Amino acid sequence: MTDKFSDDAQAIRKLIREAEAVSDEAMIAMSRLKQAMLVARQNPDVPVDIGQRAIMRLAQAEAQAVSMSSNLFRVHGELTEVAKVVAGGEEDFVTPLAGMNAPTGAALVLTPDTVLA
Repeated sequence: MTDKFSDDAQAIRKLIREAEAVSDEAMIAMSRLKQAMLVARQNPDVPVDIGQRAIMRLAQAEAQAVSMSSNLFRVHGELTEVAKVVAGGEEDFVTPLAGMNAPTGAALVLTPDTVLA
């Protein structure tokens, strides 16, 4: 694989991981928001049905976020297949972890049995 392909692979790998992390952060933020909304509604001076529509909308947004996360994992898997093709069908395609929080010289080895979920 050429240096250009290797550089592109590293950049794409970094960006897909960033996208996956942002997706997770969005789900965490929505969970915190829902928790705060439910705790606020437990105030005895607040009617029990107050904010129900907002909670329902938030639950819909959470479901969409889970769907987005699942689709990002599918994108990741498709990109893994693309990397195998670009690498010329190498049995073990290695994508360096440059710039990632990994020990120096560490690499991800993608084999035909690699599962990215």
